[in-house]
Amino acid sequence: FSDPFLNRRRANDFIQSDSRLRGIAQERIRERSKAPQEYQRELCEDYYPCEMYAFRHGYAAAYKHYFGRRRTK
Repeated sequence: FSDPFLNRRRANDFIQSDSRLRGIAQERIRERSKAPQEYQRELCEDYYPCEMYAFRHGYAAAYKHYFGRRRTK
């Protein structure tokens, strides 16, 4: 075998199809369950005043300032 390059069909034979599908399924699961910090950051990015506050003070402080629980008596 002197040619180091393979055609597309032969190259795809090296990868098992279920391992590819399993990887895709795992990626979809990771997309569905976001970390709380990522969810908070996205929520803050959608609200312009929160985003501007985040540039100066950070996203954790901005989220707490705009969306934190407000206690009422």
